[in-house]
Amino acid sequence: MDVTIVIPVLNEAHRIEKILQSLVGYDVIVVDGGSEDSTIGIARQYDVTILSWTKGRASQMNAGAERAEGDQLLFLHADTILPQDWDVVLENMSNLNRVWGRFDVGFDDCSIIFNVIARMMNLRSRFTGICTGDQGMFVKRSLFNEIGGFANIPLMEDLELSKRLRKFSRPHCSASKVITSSRRWRQNGILRTILLMWWLRVLYFFGVSPWSLAKQYNPHQ
Repeated sequence: MDVTIVIPVLNEAHRIEKILQSLVGYDVIVVDGGSEDSTIGIARQYDVTILSWTKGRASQMNAGAERAEGDQLLFLHADTILPQDWDVVLENMSNLNRVWGRFDVGFDDCSIIFNVIARMMNLRSRFTGICTGDQGMFVKRSLFNEIGGFANIPLMEDLELSKRLRKFSRPHCSASKVITSSRRWRQNGILRTILLMWWLRVLYFFGVSPWSLAKQYNPHQ
């Protein structure tokens, strides 16, 4: 499978090993944004390319894409595990006349509320053609380079890229599920997180700066 997997990381020592174990044998680029824990030390135990870069998920993913050699790029968060058939999904994408796409998302918490949240995220994505980083976005490398990659913004870089990619095709929305961490929802409160994410999306839709949104999303940084 001619694909490069790009994983932006920042202090992910307690998660990075699990994802790298699941990707042994594949072309993986880990782009570190200045971790102060043992993230890099753990990553060095695996046959992956490691890049040190300035902090910022969009910038880190662009740096990884620039070093990539695969015909397709798969951008993956460090707290997300791919489905077993992910490589088959990417192989079949070209047969569907699609040039980019994402997986359905599920959570590592199987409670009813998280199943509902995941279902709503996946339905919304299918309806709007907008994908999020939690869903494991993938795209042909030639097209990604042609449109200039991710916008160098601190938040909503996945939505912004989706809007530009929709001009070339609707996304391939695979029913195969990535499993992502529910920690952010549990720590910040499920209802509060849902309302915050919707509020930020509304503000972004009406043109509020991603830098202003980032301050609301994480006021302590």
